[in-house]
Amino acid sequence: MSTKPVRPGRPAQSPPSRIPPHTPGRPETGEPKRVTLDRLLSKLGLASRSIAQEWIHAGRVRVNDHVVRSAEAWVAWPGDSVSLDEQPIQPSTQRFVLFHKPKSVVTTRQDEKGRKTIFDVLPEELQTLHAVGRLDQATSGLLLLTNDTALSSYLTDPTNKVPRRYLVTVRGEVTEETRLDSLAGLTDEGDLLHCESVTIQKRSGRESHLDVTLTEGKNREIRRLFKALGHEVIRLRRIQYGPFEIGDLSPGDWREIPITEARTALYPQPS
Repeated sequence: MSTKPVRPGRPAQSPPSRIPPHTPGRPETGEPKRVTLDRLLSKLGLASRSIAQEWIHAGRVRVNDHVVRSAEAWVAWPGDSVSLDEQPIQPSTQRFVLFHKPKSVVTTRQDEKGRKTIFDVLPEELQTLHAVGRLDQATSGLLLLTNDTALSSYLTDPTNKVPRRYLVTVRGEVTEETRLDSLAGLTDEGDLLHCESVTIQKRSGRESHLDVTLTEGKNREIRRLFKALGHEVIRLRRIQYGPFEIGDLSPGDWREIPITEARTALYPQPS
């Protein structure tokens, strides 16, 4: 497998959203970051985490010229010298992409059930990027892709409370009481599920249309929450993640934002 640095792709077609982001803190960029070896190989797009673990256990990976057989070994990246089959792995040009994930594809690099993945839809030049969080198979909408591990860690860290906005259709009429219950939250399988904000756009006895914002990325949070409140989710589409909006992207399409613009949009310099 090629270990050459990724080359820059097509330029952004439009600037990032101007909506002010929630930015409680700014991560360091350009500095080495400690990461486990299997996670590093996965984040660099070389293989899934499970395949990377097989490579490591087989002695195919070296760190600073020493064979490392522990997938949980910590490395500093960029910084440490890492090689696969004696071929050095180079830091890639950092990229940031907005992708409209279609329904019926899964957010993973390889699927053990043989289902179509986002990497079956994405072009070759984006194969080394990783998804920032996940959208389940039945959910469409905005998925962020990058190879900047500091940026993706910041976006997914629940302490940063980066907002994710969704358009949601549920069965039945959502009342004001139910809306308030979704804000207060409930516990399901040990997880506290709740919405940061909910706007009822339209409702009837048949179905209700909601605009929902979350600030964490718990697994299937919206589906689980509204099911517990008596309303099955029948359509779910993410339209915004932090300051980044899906805009007019069609399902399967993508748009690249220069990494410096993505960082500025997410955590702008104080005025």
